[in-house]
Amino acid sequence: MPNPGQPTIRPGATGNVVRRLQRALRRTPELELVVDGIFGPMTETLVINFQKASSLAPDGIVGPITWNALPDGGPMPLLVEGSTGAAVRQLQTVLTNGPGQSGIPSPGIDGDFGPRTKAAVEAFQRWGHVSVDGDVGDQTWAVSFQAAHSTLETQVGLNFVIG
Repeated sequence: MPNPGQPTIRPGATGNVVRRLQRALRRTPELELVVDGIFGPMTETLVINFQKASSLAPDGIVGPITWNALPDGGPMPLLVEGSTGAAVRQLQTVLTNGPGQSGIPSPGIDGDFGPRTKAAVEAFQRWGHVSVDGDVGDQTWAVSFQAAHSTLETQVGLNFVIG
């Protein structure tokens, strides 16, 4: 089960459980949805659309059956200067060949989030019109690759989702 133990939620709910729902919906993919932790009209509409497409009762309420049908809504890891590992290596691969890198030296693909990777992330954040801080968190993972109908997190690989 991709979203075990989640409570039933409905429009008006707020907090981390709504963020989990919104990340799961973005992975269907519903790229226009902002992960803000507020179960508002857009989230409700997308829940109903997902329920219809999944042959579930389209009531806008996210209970065990809907949670089970959704992709995993767990967060991607927070990657910052000093992070290491496979997720960093995949990020570096995407950044090396991805949008927003014009004029920026390649970060290298070594699995070590150093100053060059941070500079590449900052360039990508400027390109993606999100806050430029050099850290890869929810807002940066959610940057859309427009033409590819994907986001940074889908390009890097959702196998790094933290369950």
